[in-house]
Amino acid sequence: MDRLANLPWWAILIMLASILFIYSFITDEIYNEVFNKIVVGIRLTITVTSIAYLFAITIGLLTGLGQLSSNIFVRNLALLYVQVIRGVPIIVQIFYTAFVIVPAVITLINLAGDQLAIMGWLKTENIFTKLSVREVNFITRGIIALAISYGAFSAEIFRAGIQSISSGQIEAAQALGLTRFQSLRFIILPQAIKRVLPPLGNDFIAMLKESSLVSVLGVNEITHLGKKYAAASFRFPETYNTLAFLYLSMTLILSMGVKAMERKLKTGSE
Repeated sequence: MDRLANLPWWAILIMLASILFIYSFITDEIYNEVFNKIVVGIRLTITVTSIAYLFAITIGLLTGLGQLSSNIFVRNLALLYVQVIRGVPIIVQIFYTAFVIVPAVITLINLAGDQLAIMGWLKTENIFTKLSVREVNFITRGIIALAISYGAFSAEIFRAGIQSISSGQIEAAQALGLTRFQSLRFIILPQAIKRVLPPLGNDFIAMLKESSLVSVLGVNEITHLGKKYAAASFRFPETYNTLAFLYLSMTLILSMGVKAMERKLKTGSE
């Protein structure tokens, strides 16, 4: 009885549902058509998520270090960024980035090009003045928005990981004559990064799901393709069942990878 109670019934149910869906994709013409229409967007979904997350962890690391900086300006700037981003819904950030931040940055680049031309450093018509908002496609804007958004969450993970290292190690490094930068590079960060890898992995999974929000910009990832197909065919149950199955499959595979990494890190630390 105890063995039955301890069985992972949730996993068994998901496996049975997966088998049923896969069978439907193979034998049912409607599900097969829906699957073929949506699955082509998986590559773009993974590409958007991967690129955005690479930028996000870079922003997160720099911001996390900024929050621990002794420089009052840097510290408060980093804290301001984290608090603002974490307090605004991601979908609002996507619209704001796509239609406010990106055009504003392009305008600043154009102005810089004009100034460089006036100073005689560049021609009147140069690469900076020719740059147009229309040249920045919505895939790029979506990637920028996700990177900015998850950079704030990654910053908190890095900050917590760095602060989890005992202050005694920093004092020992300073006693050995290491500078603050050397202590951070050779002693603190290697240990902190090892500790933050699992939560960073969970953040990547969260971003994969949140990448569906870039569909509001018309990016042809799987959610947008699903919405278009459902609107054209009125096959809403089949479309959204397939969409949910694809996201669940990707997140479960990634979750197993994160858990395997956690076990490996735990074994290595013992």
